[in-house]
Amino acid sequence: MIGCLLSLSGYGQLKDYTIGPKGDTLNGVDMKGKKQGKWIIRYDQVRGEPGFEEEGQYKNDRKEGVWRKYSLMGDLFGVETYRWGFKDGPSQYFNLNGELVKEENWRAFNPDQLYDTVQVEDPNNPDHFNTVIIKNEGSSLKNGPFKYYDVSTGMVVKTEFWRLGQLQDGDKPAAGATAKKTSDSTAAPGKAKPKEVLDFEKKNAGRKKVKVRDGSTGN
Repeated sequence: MIGCLLSLSGYGQLKDYTIGPKGDTLNGVDMKGKKQGKWIIRYDQVRGEPGFEEEGQYKNDRKEGVWRKYSLMGDLFGVETYRWGFKDGPSQYFNLNGELVKEENWRAFNPDQLYDTVQVEDPNNPDHFNTVIIKNEGSSLKNGPFKYYDVSTGMVVKTEFWRLGQLQDGDKPAAGATAKKTSDSTAAPGKAKPKEVLDFEKKNAGRKKVKVRDGSTGN
């Protein structure tokens, strides 16, 4: 009975929502018109581009945490991490056989702040950082390694290193290629992969085909 009351209380905070096949609340919109909680969004095929579905959490109308992308046949092809509605941290992409194709790293900026403070490593003095104040465009930048895989061997065939949207020279991280945010250590590049990504990799290690579904409301 208590659980029922709590559930009804949660619904009362939303202006609109959908009940999924598992009885969970999906696609909720609060009284201010902002997306909240778990969402599943379907994109139909348009002008030859394949359709897909994505699912994850919204917080105050912004994507937050791990989001997963599926083909309309139910094949997982992307796992992305978001903060403040922008990519932040690691993202992974797979082919339809579930084989890893590419890994990316991103750095999000808080759109509620006009400027952001970042510490950039001094190329002439390793392990020493200089404070840099940058104008916040309210977006995310490539930041860290981008790895491309040969699906037949699982080996990395190409690696790019990015620092705050700038491609670094060479096959190894350029001096000063690391950067960390002083005001929010959890957003620092190079952080560990999210638990959801690690769990997914562990669960599907060695499997040729990966198919994942979780309460889709698509037609």
